[in-house]
Amino acid sequence: MPRNGQRKGLTMVTCPECDSSVVPAGTPVIGEIVECGECASELEILTLDPIRAALAPEIEEDWGE
Repeated sequence: MPRNGQRKGLTMVTCPECDSSVVPAGTPVIGEIVECGECASELEILTLDPIRAALAPEIEEDWGE
């Protein structure tokens, strides 16, 4: 049974939008953005142990200086 989001050496997260498995390239890092291959949602890695991801926030235009 997978433990801490890992299975056979691969780190996986579940897409909160479509429930498919997403495998980040390389070693995941908190704050990293990964794309779901099924629904193209952008996911942000939130924690590593256990690994969790959520929909990445939309980037808003900066009306500052």
